[in-house]
Amino acid sequence: QVQLVESGGGLVQPGGSLRLSCAASGNIFSIYIMGWYRQAPGSQRELVATITSEGSTNYADSVKGRFTISRENAKNMIDLQMNSLKPEDTAVYYCNAAGVWVTDLGASDDCWGQGTQVTVSS
Repeated sequence: QVQLVESGGGLVQPGGSLRLSCAASGNIFSIYIMGWYRQAPGSQRELVATITSEGSTNYADSVKGRFTISRENAKNMIDLQMNSLKPEDTAVYYCNAAGVWVTDLGASDDCWGQGTQVTVSS
């Protein structure tokens, strides 16, 4: 099994900053992409940012210039630095990892974390 543990959510005022972290552990052979997604009440889960093992990044238009994703490959960890937060950033943020697990080297798979709440409000 592969587990993702997120941390760093909370309540922040508009214009403030938060940093989310996600650590993957378990039967990991290799992870080729990790990312953050979010889901607001009544909305579908949407991509926030992803980063490949080579360091290539992709961001949703709504967070470009405000959020930065980074990765420590050796530790199978990613961070999401969120600056200039807006009320519309309020959501549960989920970490995702896609790769190959030791239990099935012939196939790729992905895994989700439990989610961490981010609330932006005055």
